[in-house]
Amino acid sequence: MRTSRASKEASKVFQALSPPARRSTRNSSLNASALRSFVFNADPTVKTESIPTIAHLPAKSDDESSLSSADTADIEDLLEPPTKRRKRNASPKSLPTSTRTPRKAVKKEDPDEKPIQPAKARRMPARKTRDAQGEIVMEPPSNWETMYNIVKKMREDNPTAPVDTMGCAELYWRASSPKDRRFQTLIALMLSSQTKDTVTAVAMQRLHTELGEQADGMDDIKTETPEDFSDVKIKTEETESKASDKDSTLNLTNILAVSPTKLNELIEKVGFHNNKTKYIKAAALILQDKFDGDIPPTPEELMSLPGVGPKMAYLCMSAAWGKHLGIGVDVHVHRITNLWGWHKTKTPEETRLALQSWLPKDKWHEINKLLVGLGQTACGPVKRRCGECYLAGTKLCKSEIRGLSPVKTEAAIKSLVDEEPKIKIEAA
Repeated sequence: MRTSRASKEASKVFQALSPPARRSTRNSSLNASALRSFVFNADPTVKTESIPTIAHLPAKSDDESSLSSADTADIEDLLEPPTKRRKRNASPKSLPTSTRTPRKAVKKEDPDEKPIQPAKARRMPARKTRDAQGEIVMEPPSNWETMYNIVKKMREDNPTAPVDTMGCAELYWRASSPKDRRFQTLIALMLSSQTKDTVTAVAMQRLHTELGEQADGMDDIKTETPEDFSDVKIKTEETESKASDKDSTLNLTNILAVSPTKLNELIEKVGFHNNKTKYIKAAALILQDKFDGDIPPTPEELMSLPGVGPKMAYLCMSAAWGKHLGIGVDVHVHRITNLWGWHKTKTPEETRLALQSWLPKDKWHEINKLLVGLGQTACGPVKRRCGECYLAGTKLCKSEIRGLSPVKTEAAIKSLVDEEPKIKIEAA
């Protein structure tokens, strides 16, 4: 039977530690020789006989015994480790897993915890639905009336937009006849296409005072074109007060008589003035030949004139004839209503048809001026100033720029709620 090296070494130790009663002198020397191999830093030159046996050693206390460390250490610590070692990366034996299903953690109810709020209602644009009879009707966008009234209140509180004083409906000559005022309104609308109201007002002022033969005797009240257009309104009022006893030079007769070059010079500040000169001259001939020198009283006939589209036709019908047969949609109305999420349209004509399908007719005549003024002040096409808008912070405007401090929002909403208790701001 083969024994391991560790077993042999252990056997020697136990023999050396056996009781000395039955030992012989020869065995004692052998035992001493066996113990010598376990002496720390043993000197090999020292003879075996010089090492005293355990029987001749003086008695020592437990604390002074050289073998006292064996009581506090395992036997494996006293012997040399085996040559073969267990791999360090060996995976430990897997512990038996319990088949018991773990309990689910029960969440304690917190009395101070707020209940989960239901999801907010989604803001909806104008859409087609069916009524009780199964007919297709247009459902207006969510919160449109609240938004409309808030913007209307804001515009009434601060009517400083150019359209408020220099809009096309305000550029006729007060002392002219109703027929000439209607013609002047049409000319102002034709000039306003892709042109700022301040520039249109300057061109109209020159036509009122410098067109035709009547301008020869009015050199003392001519106005020069200002550089920044900031004093257009003041000069217009001063000119009309000085020439209150004289009529405007802007009428159909003088438009037909003036040369295209002179007319183009008078309106040179407006956009596309070359084309507008041709349109005005051609429209004047049609008005003289087909409509007895007056503007036609229907949108279809107005749109038959060169340079006149749906926007001009419906605005002219409202301002000149007082008939609100459609909505005049320009770039401001088209852009802002899409920003609000009322609809998703690509052209102003599509926006006009979309608005007319659900907007009440009593608001058709005012929505253009309302939104044009908003576009000229707070909701500009390039840099919007949402902090100056009463809609800021209400979560009603779909395209509001966050982070801007609301201005007068609470006061505007409170005043509207006080005046109209039925108005409620629904969830965005």
